[in-house]
Amino acid sequence: ETVAFIGATGSGKSSLAGLAARFYDATRGEVLVDGVNVKEYSFDGLYNRIGYVTQRAVLFSGDIRENVLFGESRGGDTDGEVRQALELAQAGEFVNKLPKGIHAPVAEGGTNLSGGQKQRVSIARALARKAEILIFDDSFSALDYRTDARLRAGLSRELKDTTRLIVAQRIGTIRDADKIIVLDEGRMVGMGTHPELMKTCPVYQEIARSQLSAE
Repeated sequence: ETVAFIGATGSGKSSLAGLAARFYDATRGEVLVDGVNVKEYSFDGLYNRIGYVTQRAVLFSGDIRENVLFGESRGGDTDGEVRQALELAQAGEFVNKLPKGIHAPVAEGGTNLSGGQKQRVSIARALARKAEILIFDDSFSALDYRTDARLRAGLSRELKDTTRLIVAQRIGTIRDADKIIVLDEGRMVGMGTHPELMKTCPVYQEIARSQLSAE
């Protein structure tokens, strides 16, 4: 299932996503992954289930391949699997044009790549992990609409058995999600599909009016 979170800046979208990855713990209530409180997992047990992509891509000095395979994962580490992750992340085209392909050098912080290129390599890293749960924390904002759409279509096609949590500010990114949760000042004010929320949720309607045409 694809579950999306949308709301104004400061509404709590990233905080909610961070709770699922246990970057911090809930002070009230509980967060469950597969019906189990996240506090009951070992670090590795939770880490191995989740692929997390932040809004600000973090790359390291080395090459493209090393950046995609950074960290332990359930995925393989062959060149073919690296290329597969890059293709799904819509990074294959630009990487293939680099003189050394997946072995092309990456400067510390990815300063020799554009913002969109860095984000796509960062997304490929999460995809290469073969995680059960993928969390995209406003990770598509650096991508143009066409790349965004192709990436989401690929995720839906190739990762049908993977839970996807998408934090976004663009309705275009999340309007096809199975479930959209609308946040306002830390509270859920709406939940449903895009057509349902357009009928029932004033906060969502306001966001839509600011971004979409009347049609």
